[in-house]
Amino acid sequence: MKQLLVKDWMTKDVVTVSPDTPMLDAHQVMREKKIRRVPVVQNGKVVGIVTRSDVREAEPSDATTLNVWEINYLLAKLRVKDIMTSEVITVSPQDTIKTAATLLYENKIGALPVVENDNKLAGIITESDIFRILIAWFNEEVGDQ
Repeated sequence: MKQLLVKDWMTKDVVTVSPDTPMLDAHQVMREKKIRRVPVVQNGKVVGIVTRSDVREAEPSDATTLNVWEINYLLAKLRVKDIMTSEVITVSPQDTIKTAATLLYENKIGALPVVENDNKLAGIITESDIFRILIAWFNEEVGDQ
């Protein structure tokens, strides 16, 4: 029986940001690339992950008494490092898809940065990739698990 490995299904060309990237720039990248999360990388190593939800939570509510200029000023000062999750759950390229899917499910998260030695980013595997595998399995394109 063939083991499905993360390395065979992960996205290798990953969009990343640095901890010092302005939050609004990271949000713009996510909108333009139509992605929901971005690994935060410094010196080639994963130091966090930022999601659209993180950005939304950092924005002021509609009930704020700040004017538009004050809001824009405050938002422009925020950096990714201010809102990112720094304790990132990761997988190795050699881990199985079952391991990745279990981590996603148990931790209620949508993506896992794939890291090699010394936390170096190798790719990302997302809930969409898991669905892609499931569809391939239903279409009998991958072996039984």
